[in-house]
Amino acid sequence: MSAIPPALVADERALEGVLALTRPDRALFRYYLLTSLLLGPFFPILLVPLYFRYHTLHYRFDEEGVSMKWGILFRREISLTYARIQDIHLQSNIVERWLGLGRVQIQTASGSASAEMTIEGLHEYGLVRDFLYSRMRGASRRRGGGNAPGHSSRPGHMGVAVEAASFADDGALVAALEAVAVELAAVRGLLAGGESQQPAVAAKSPGDPVR
Repeated sequence: MSAIPPALVADERALEGVLALTRPDRALFRYYLLTSLLLGPFFPILLVPLYFRYHTLHYRFDEEGVSMKWGILFRREISLTYARIQDIHLQSNIVERWLGLGRVQIQTASGSASAEMTIEGLHEYGLVRDFLYSRMRGASRRRGGGNAPGHSSRPGHMGVAVEAASFADDGALVAALEAVAVELAAVRGLLAGGESQQPAVAAKSPGDPVR
């Protein structure tokens, strides 16, 4: 029995780790606490909603897409399929880097300059980005047919139709060119015949009897 390559094992474990991701890391709450302290004595005003956001924030990765939800009184949920993802960015400020955290910002074709979804509180944010990129490319290949232009996933069907169409177009072009050549030959013959008869007609004088 052949051994499984270590790289493949690592990829499988990384995939399982991303699919099992449902909650942000605990360091995210420390990040919320440190950023709230910047308001000085008014830090509870920001900390309270961030506290509930952290404790209600959930992620879900599956075969179709990614979703996140949070909130108690005003519950929000965002779901994106991998086919809708247009671009992915990583962002990490100095406090997040100190805590080993990062954010994955997902943009779609909605036309908005801001991210459609921001997955925050991640230690393995690079791994999540790579996972989303692979799923996004896979969805694009499935949407585009997964084949190069002019080819079909069913051999002997679409390719034959394309070739037959090209042959039909070539045959029509050849027939049209042959018709044009015949017409040009006829016109050339008429012109040559007219030139050969022109001197005999010119040699007759107006008084000559008609024979």
